[in-house]
Amino acid sequence: MKKKLFILVSFTFLYFNFLTAVTYNSEPKIFIQELVDDATKTLSDKSLTLEEKNSFIEKVAVENVDIKALGLYTLGQIRKDLDETTLNTYQSLFKKYFLKSLTSRLNDYSSQKFEVLEAEQKNANYTIVKSKIAESVKSPEIKIDWRIYTKNPQKPLIRDLIVEGLSLARTQKEEFASILNSNSNDINALLKKLQEFISN
Repeated sequence: MKKKLFILVSFTFLYFNFLTAVTYNSEPKIFIQELVDDATKTLSDKSLTLEEKNSFIEKVAVENVDIKALGLYTLGQIRKDLDETTLNTYQSLFKKYFLKSLTSRLNDYSSQKFEVLEAEQKNANYTIVKSKIAESVKSPEIKIDWRIYTKNPQKPLIRDLIVEGLSLARTQKEEFASILNSNSNDINALLKKLQEFISN
């Protein structure tokens, strides 16, 4: 009886996760439109708690943002000098840092109208999807370009956002570089800063 109950619970769990898996079109322009529509719908759903909304956004980000590559890029050249254990620690903290930062930012734009304008394929590996957040009473129009990694054409991944011409990945890299430069390139200083942000 216990074995049958365990099997039933297991299948139910797998079925539920299958239904809630977030999958989007592989064409970059449609991919971004579907992803943002999904996020906007979830964030504006008053029946969901903040924790439920954040959980959804984190799930979408983990599946559709190349967080590992983004973490390595923002760390800069120092990554080549780190041992595997330290690098893994950094990647783990960066992922938590990124997800917390993302959810807090997105909640600020949940009520604004988003529009995908066009897609420009740069090469086989990258496509830029141009979009904008419409002007509102609270803020002016905001132009956002999405840098989409398409080495695997069936699984596009977001690698950067360029907001009004400013690369968020590059900005983050510069911020981390400043922390490292101020602490004699001691990676522990950066790890401490990331942990402090996560804990607050």
